Amino acid sequence: MSERIVITGLGILSAAGRGLDATRATLREGRSGLGSLTLFDSTRCGHFPVGEVRAGEELAQARSRTVALALPTLHDAWAQAGLGDGDRAETALCLGTCVGGMPETEEVLGKLVAGEETDARDEGVWGRHECGATTAYLARELGLEGPSLTLSTACSSSAQALAAAADLLAAGEARMALAGGVDAICRLTLHGFASLLAMDPEGCRPFDTRRAGMSLGEGAAFCVLEREEDALARGARPLAALAGFANTCDAHHPTAPHPEGEGAQRAMALALERAGWAPESVDYVNAHGTGTRDNDLAEGHALRRVFAGGVPPFSSTKRAFGHTLAAAGAIEAVVSVLALRDGLLPGNPGFAEADPEIGLEPLRETTDATVRRVLSSSFGFGGNNTVLCFEGVDG
Repeated sequence: MSERIVITGLGILSAAGRGLDATRATLREGRSGLGSLTLFDSTRCGHFPVGEVRAGEELAQARSRTVALALPTLHDAWAQAGLGDGDRAETALCLGTCVGGMPETEEVLGKLVAGEETDARDEGVWGRHECGATTAYLARELGLEGPSLTLSTACSSSAQALAAAADLLAAGEARMALAGGVDAICRLTLHGFASLLAMDPEGCRPFDTRRAGMSLGEGAAFCVLEREEDALARGARPLAALAGFANTCDAHHPTAPHPEGEGAQRAMALALERAGWAPESVDYVNAHGTGTRDNDLAEGHALRRVFAGGVPPFSSTKRAFGHTLAAAGAIEAVVSVLALRDGLLPGNPGFAEADPEIGLEPLRETTDATVRRVLSSSFGFGGNNTVLCFEGVDG
C-alpha cells in the first residue's frame, strides 16, 4: 500500500459485552458468549446456543435492531479517535451487513400472515428492509457527508468494508472513514443455517475433531481509518496499521468452500504480498474457524500451504461471540488490534481434541506474547474471501 493506513478508533458490541474492556476480558478468560435464544420463539431451532447481545431497553428503543447494535459502536469508535463535528464532512462510512432491517420485516410479515392489523406502511418498515437503507440511516444519524458504501458478501462483508475504506483513503476520496459491520440475529439466518445442517447443538467447536457446525451470533464493530500523515497531523494516536488486504472468490459452490481452500490460500498469499510480509514474519493468525466440518478443513489446507515453513499460532474466537456473519470480519479486526496492543494470543474456546484431517492445533488458551503482525481471515458463502494484515505502530 502506497500510503500507510492506520486505525485510530475502535468500537465493538457483541455477546461478550460492549467495548474494548469487556472484549479483552472475554478473550483473556477464554469465555464463551453463547447462551439461550430469547429474541423470538423457535420450536425448531430454539435449542441451538447463540451469541445474543443482551443490552435491555437501550436496544429496544432504536429504529431497528441492526441500527441499535451499530450506533453505540460507531459513537465509541468516533470518540476514541478524538473526532469532532468538524470532521464529519470528510468522513466516509463503509458498512458490511447482510441482515439489514430483516428482524423488523419478519415481525410485520408474521402479523400479516396471522391476519393481525399492522401499521407497517406508516412505520416505513419496508423502507428499512434493504441493507443499504441501514447505511443511509446511519450516515444521516452521524451527519457524515463523505461517500457511503454497503458491502454484502456474506461473512466477509465487514472485512471487505475495511479494505474498501482503505482504498477510498488512498484515492483521496475521503480524509477518514468509519468502516465495519453489523448483523442482528433473525429467523431467516437461524433457520437457514439449521436447514443446511450447519449448526452445532453443543455450541461451535472450531477445528476440534468433534465439531458439528457453527453457532449464530450478532453484534457490530467499527474502526476509524485514516492516512497516517493525517492522523499524526491532528495529534491522533494510531492503534495499529492496516498493512495489506486481498479479496478473492472461489466461484466453486453457492455455500460450500473449495475443498482444498484454494481461494482462501490465494487471499492470504495476496494480502501478505501487498503488505510486503514474508509468511514467517506473521506472529498470529486470527482464523475464520466457523466450526463446520468443511470450512475448518479447507482453511487448514490453506494455512498449511501458505505457511509451508510452519503455521504460526492461530485460533478462532467464534465461540466467544458466535458467528456474527457480516460483522465477523470487523469484530475480528478489533480482536487483532487488541492482540497487537495488549500482547496477547487469543485462545480457541471450544477446542479439546485435534482433527487428524486438519493436521493443525489452534491455541487452546490465551497466552501473553510479543505480537507485531496479525493476519485475519474472513471467508463467506459463494467463496468470498477477504484477508486483512494488521501491524503494530510505535507509541
